[in-house]
Formats: sequence, structure tokens, C-alpha cells
Amino acid sequence: MKTIKQGAASANGTGILISAAAFVIVVAGMREAQPLLVPFLLSVFIAIIVTPALSFLRHHRIPTMAAILLIALVIVAAGLLLGGLIGQSVEAFSTQLPAYQEKLRTLTASVSQWLSAKGVVISTQSVTALLDPARAMSMAAQGLTSLTGLLTNTFLILLTVVFLLFESSDMPAKLHLILDDPAHSYRYFERFIDTIQHYMLIKTATSLLTGILVGSMLWALGVDFPLLWGVVAFFLNYVPNIGSLIAAVPAVLLALVQLGVPAALWATLGYLVINNLVGNVVEPRFMGRGLGLSALVVFLSLVFWGWVLGTIGMFLSVPLTMTLKIALDSDDNTRWMSILLGPSPRENAPAHANE
Repeated sequence: MKTIKQGAASANGTGILISAAAFVIVVAGMREAQPLLVPFLLSVFIAIIVTPALSFLRHHRIPTMAAILLIALVIVAAGLLLGGLIGQSVEAFSTQLPAYQEKLRTLTASVSQWLSAKGVVISTQSVTALLDPARAMSMAAQGLTSLTGLLTNTFLILLTVVFLLFESSDMPAKLHLILDDPAHSYRYFERFIDTIQHYMLIKTATSLLTGILVGSMLWALGVDFPLLWGVVAFFLNYVPNIGSLIAAVPAVLLALVQLGVPAALWATLGYLVINNLVGNVVEPRFMGRGLGLSALVVFLSLVFWGWVLGTIGMFLSVPLTMTLKIALDSDDNTRWMSILLGPSPRENAPAHANE
């Protein structure tokens, strides 16, 4: 009996080691395949976002070919508009950067003199280096640079999206032929796709709302390049935890240098109100607590996917982890792992109570 238990324990240990080794190999392969994998993942998520639009057009008796062509034209137009806006704004900001740096040096020198008069000695050079607009801008623009760098793969991404949209119409029939129990298994697959679509649409809508509110707020304050900071806020809203902070730093710093302390304080307050309103009121209202992730999982996914896929992995970290969570939740045998990835049960209690 003892021998049987030892053999079973040894088999379990071997299985765990094999699974861990397979995981390491898969992750290493994903990291090496980053140049190909990143455009493909972006294509998949873009296809997921626009699939409801395709269904809407089909429902109104528009042929599939015409509907996909129309969606592709909209994607191209949005990409060109966004790329032109980012490139033009970043170029204009870079041109005015020396003037901002000079204003910052003057401001820090004045503050240092005032503090010295109060008996507090601070190095002006150290403060200037800490509040360097170029450094802050590079932090926020790193993700935008990576995204605009993908413009070289625009044709590949667009072509992949088009083929994915064509394939989506045939997928149900193929699954019915492949699956042993089509009615039961396809229900889980449909739930999986619907949940991912729901998450991506809500996240994109709330990110767009964040960008519009941030851009409008900075425009009202008179801060330069409000459209650029709105775009930065839109993209960095996909990055959990630190995204909102990174988006706020360069804009608040520019408000300080350009307009003074009162404008910087108003900009800081505006960012706090917008991020709390969107993140704690609007998103949970439409997203639902059941689609949440624990704070630890969000942070670890940010680090993991950022390491595997680079800067774009940081943008896709939560969608990719949410995809894994939804897939695990779709099967009774793996639902326990989905629960571990999710938020505290106490946070879910009100949502379940209302259902």
C-alpha cells in the first residue's frame, strides 16, 4: 500500500515538473516569436472588437464582403488619423521642448532660492533632472512609439483581421463537425467569445471616455497639446495600475511649467476625478464584478506579459489574462483556477446577490 502511494506521489511530482517545463518552453517560444505574435494578437483583439459591428451589418442584410470591406476602411481611416495625430503632436512637442526645459530651470531656481531663504538647501540641478519633461514624456510615449512602430505591419494586421472576420462566419459549422457534443461544447465556446467581446468593448469604450475627458479638461485649462495627452490617456488606460499615473505625469508637469502651480494642481485634481469616476464607477457598472481580476494578478500579468511581448504586452496584459480567466471559467474542472485569478469573494457578493 505504501509503495502504491509513493508511486502515485512520484507520478504527480513528475507530472508537475513536465507541466512546468512545457510552460517554460511555451513562454520562451512566445518571447522569441514576439515580432510575429504581437501583430497577430492585435489582429485577434481588433477582430473581436469589430465582430459585433459585422453582425449588425449582416443583420441589416448587407453582404458579408461589403460589410467586411466597410469595416476595413474604417480601421484604416482610424489608424491613419491616429498615426498622423500622434506623429504631428510629438513632433511639435519636441520642437518646443527646449523652451519648456528653460522655464523649468527658471522655476526650480526660484523654488530653490525660496527654500534656501527658509533654511532648506536643495540642489537646483538635482530637482531639474528629476522634473525633466523629456524623461517624463519618454515614459508616456514609449507605448505610443511601439504602437506607431507597428504601422509598418499595418497591412499584415489589416489582412489578418479581414481573414478572421471571414472565418468567424464559418467557425460555428466547423465546431459542430469537430466537437463530440456540439450542443454542450458550443454553448461554452459561445459564452467564452461573448464574454471576451463584452470585456473588450467596455474597456475600449471606457478608455475612449477617459481620453475625451482628459483632453477636454486639459484644453479647458489651456495646457498645450490636449489631443496628444488625450490619446496618451486612452492607450494607457489599458495598462493596469500604473497606466493612469504614467499618463498624468507629463501633462501635469507641462501644466506646471507652462501655466504655473494652480494649473498643475487643477490638472492633478482633474486626473484624479476622471480616473476614479471611470475606473470605480463607470467600468464596474457596465463590466460587472465577475469580470474582475485580483490586484496581485493584475500586477503580475503586467510584469509577465510586458516581459514576454514587450511594451505592447503591457497594453494587452489584462485582456490576455482576462481571456485565460474566461477560458478557465468555462469549464467546471478548471473553474477553481478562475476563482483564484478573480477578485475577493466579498467584492463579488453584491453582484451575485443581485442576480
